[in-house]
Amino acid sequence: YIRTCLQAKESPHLTLVHTSTIKNMFDKEMSAIAAVVSRKSSNPPLPLPPKRRIPTQVQTCVWDVSWSFKIVLVKGSKVNAEESAKVQVRAGLFHGTELLCKPAVSSESSGRSEHTWKDNALEFDISISDLPRMTRLCFAIYAVMDKVKKQKSTKNPHINKYQTIRKAGKVHYPIAWVNTMVFDYKGQLKTGDIILHCWSSFPDELEEMLNPIGTIQTNPYTENATELHIHFPGYSPHPIVFPPFDKILEKAAQIARASDCVSIGRGGKKFHIELKEIMERDPLSQLCENEKDLIWTLRHDCHENFPQSLPKLLLSVKWSKHEDMAQLQALVQIWPKLCPRDALELLDFNYPDQYVREYAVGCLRDMSDEELSQYFLQLVQVLRYEPYYDCALTHFLLERAQSNRKIGHFLFWHLRSEIHMPAVSVQFSLILEAYCRGSIPHIEVLKKQVEALTKLKSVNELIKLGTIKNTRSKTKEAMLTKEAMMTCLRQSGYSEALSDLNSPLNPSVLLSDINVEKCRYMDSKMKPLWIVYSNKLLNGDTLGIIFKNGDDLRQDMLTLQILRLMDLLWKEANLDL
Repeated sequence: YIRTCLQAKESPHLTLVHTSTIKNMFDKEMSAIAAVVSRKSSNPPLPLPPKRRIPTQVQTCVWDVSWSFKIVLVKGSKVNAEESAKVQVRAGLFHGTELLCKPAVSSESSGRSEHTWKDNALEFDISISDLPRMTRLCFAIYAVMDKVKKQKSTKNPHINKYQTIRKAGKVHYPIAWVNTMVFDYKGQLKTGDIILHCWSSFPDELEEMLNPIGTIQTNPYTENATELHIHFPGYSPHPIVFPPFDKILEKAAQIARASDCVSIGRGGKKFHIELKEIMERDPLSQLCENEKDLIWTLRHDCHENFPQSLPKLLLSVKWSKHEDMAQLQALVQIWPKLCPRDALELLDFNYPDQYVREYAVGCLRDMSDEELSQYFLQLVQVLRYEPYYDCALTHFLLERAQSNRKIGHFLFWHLRSEIHMPAVSVQFSLILEAYCRGSIPHIEVLKKQVEALTKLKSVNELIKLGTIKNTRSKTKEAMLTKEAMMTCLRQSGYSEALSDLNSPLNPSVLLSDINVEKCRYMDSKMKPLWIVYSNKLLNGDTLGIIFKNGDDLRQDMLTLQILRLMDLLWKEANLDL
């Protein structure tokens, strides 16, 4: 704290406290840990079953399977389409946002809510041996109708928003989508029957109605969700697995021995100038196919002269060729470390490869806690792009949160604020549990904050209720509702819960005594609360927080973050604006 103040040329504010206070805090934390460690449950947990030695299973390497990849559509249930509509299924294989081959489309099926398709095997123009480890299989179920009917009411309220006119006067209406991984978390190609519970809300402007960026979790609200029953055929009597990392590197070495490094030959200088121009371009500019081919051909030059070009190289690889993928993995192993800020991009959805993401996390380890805090919001958001819960990014965030309570505080609140969202609820709950189990003393502090926010939520709901009832006389209503709010805040259950807690916005700030007389609510639609605290540590100065219930504040968080970040970047360039 002092170092930060000196760097910012500000005076540090220190509070003198007696050593006994610190000792008491320490003793309290130690007793909290001891209580948890020594807690004896009335029902002790069942002992774990002894580990059975599983005989080594014969496996087939995916690179040895030359069949084309295919899946079988068994049936669709609870399909929400009009009776006159024909229903089709479209399926695509993706690596990030890259479509690996042409999507496969089923025949049309008619019926009420149950559908089966005559030609139910969907075959893809890609060999199983060329499927990348992180391949996603994405489905879209849609209705095909002959012409647009201008109806006042339809079963689907979004029908006009999503309709896509196709040639020959046909109209396609999206009904549902769902995604699944082709390999399971052990790297084994999936086989057998699977029921996929689909999602019905479609993002805008989806290409081919497939939603690769959407979650690979199926809809947990299974009662009303459209069901897609599919079958993954078995291609071999043994499980088909993706090769381990050492085999990938072996493959790369084998290719390197067979073909010496590609040389451009005459006119090479011209290509190097072109490569330099591509590398100096804006990172968001699109690459055309010729440019991608050039980057891939000159990948060793990129490694030596343009290490920051790794994201562009990764977008130039043909992920649908396992030979290219193996060569890339070998190159990433010797790639110089990127500066943490540049490595952040590699955690975006466009870069799903496990080893690339591990490399990016390795680069982030050089970040100070202060710099990490600047990007923490995004790092928690990109967790949703991780197909498997146990991954390098989760481990990294937990490690840093365990070693710095301020980071732990923000990890807790960023996860908890979205835990109600069905696509991430299980993943975020598991990470939260892992953090809390490793930070027992912090649980009490966080519990107090959660309790305070619950109380503020009920005060806000009381005000909303009061303002709805008293819509006639606005002045009278304001006085009555403010009085009710103050009475509520004075109750011991509320005043105790709202006093002496660390601010959820900044854990370094202690909110001591609530100053009820100065508290009020604002007139905007959500009736945000303006809560004022008297602060012991600030010589009696007051501190305010605004509590808003019922609004998505992520845009506000992003705006504030951009302001802080721009200020940081300007100051790095000696511009104090």
